[in-house]
Amino acid sequence: MTDATNVKLSFKEKAGYSLSDASANFVFQMFIVFPTAFYIDSIGISAAVMGTMLLWVRLSDAVTDPIMGVIADRTTHRWGKFRPWLIWSAIPFAVLFWLTFTVPDSLQGSARIWYVVVTYTVLMMAYTMNNVPYAALNGVMTSNSSERTSLSSYRFVAAMGASFIVQGLTLPLVMKFGNGSRTDPSGWSATVAIYAAVSVVFFVITFFSVKERVKPPVDQKHDLKQDIREVLHNRPWLAMFGMVLFVFITLALRGNANYVFVTRYLDVEALRSFIEGLGLTATAAQIESPSLGLKILDLFGMVVKPGADPAGVGFSVLSMTGALVQILGVLSAKKLADWFGKKAVFTAGLAGTAIFQAMYFIPGAQDVSMVFMLTILVNICYGPTIPLLWAMIADCADWSEWKNNRRSTAFVFAGMVFALKAGLGFGGAIAGWMLAMYGYSAATATDPEVLLGVRKMVSFYSAGFFGIGVVFMLFFPISKHVALQMSDELEERRRKAATA
Repeated sequence: MTDATNVKLSFKEKAGYSLSDASANFVFQMFIVFPTAFYIDSIGISAAVMGTMLLWVRLSDAVTDPIMGVIADRTTHRWGKFRPWLIWSAIPFAVLFWLTFTVPDSLQGSARIWYVVVTYTVLMMAYTMNNVPYAALNGVMTSNSSERTSLSSYRFVAAMGASFIVQGLTLPLVMKFGNGSRTDPSGWSATVAIYAAVSVVFFVITFFSVKERVKPPVDQKHDLKQDIREVLHNRPWLAMFGMVLFVFITLALRGNANYVFVTRYLDVEALRSFIEGLGLTATAAQIESPSLGLKILDLFGMVVKPGADPAGVGFSVLSMTGALVQILGVLSAKKLADWFGKKAVFTAGLAGTAIFQAMYFIPGAQDVSMVFMLTILVNICYGPTIPLLWAMIADCADWSEWKNNRRSTAFVFAGMVFALKAGLGFGGAIAGWMLAMYGYSAATATDPEVLLGVRKMVSFYSAGFFGIGVVFMLFFPISKHVALQMSDELEERRRKAATA
């Protein structure tokens, strides 16, 4: 008898599943890359306040994420345990996303601070309500380890597509809707409204595309204390928790620093020359009689017109390049993991990322081409790690079932979602506090002392946190051999249970 859980997933199911991660990445990327741009430069909150807010809200996830994991594991519905939450959370997710980036002009001082804290806090609750069950779906759509890696690859191609859009088009769209200014709050509100509307459509498509197959052992009883005890004794889960925490600290720190690095440190004329070489500038005559290509580029704000600041488009070009290279890495992840194992590929990729990230201290303000090359090298190394992370978390749930004959998929994933969000909180806080320490504000953004600090943040500090993530991976016990052994033995157990 064939195990009904060990199935190959169709293209339709994998593609449908992937779209919800694109929706989540609209929020995720906005808070990795643009907190400084929105909270400090646009609505005038200090760097220190921003850092403290990001940390406080993320630490509240220490309560909400495990609770959501417990609720999802205990959900009983004709649609499944995890699928229903995609529909139930879609509208709240989108509305709160828009409200977070729509700050009323009438609110000033402490009222404005309270508004951004409350909206961000409730948005993260909606994100938890959606993302914990969504992440857990990876562990229950199939028990096949290779198919999980493939599923994660589809998921993160969609995620990188969202990254490409958010990192590449946000500043041009903000400027387009904000009267040519990347600090106009109305531009941010209009841009996020588009992302929020698309996210609802994607959640609905995922809901109708996927199917849950892997069930907990039939004699398993719900026991929260036992769930907690087993997670805290789950060696691969502990290693992954530490690694995820420090990697996402780095992503938030690097994202905030990179925005300042590109838009404030790199020389304006060097950026203009680089963009001109890509055909993304226009003369007054070309604007008067635009070609079809120019009209399309201008629709998305991707044209630097005479006298306009090239920093926004320059940042977009570098970000889009990184996202495209990451997509190539994501597509290669399954093949590399099949050859060498997920642990080996992930560890090597993260180590390479750390090395090239440290080299960001080298380029001078004129060296835009060197920054471009480092962007490619960093993302070549980092790309394959993106889908492998979630496939490895699913392996942690298998490890618990293998060792203890108990499975709490959503609780396992909830811990990782908390580590992810705590990492973003600590990384955002560290970025805000460092920018405050170096004296960053909209008025001092180009001071040499400030920019020296930003260069250290984007290079040495970011590389160091990536390096800590590599150390945690050395303690991850699920090698390629162990993963195959674990999968085979669990498949045999399920076959016997189905026969019985």
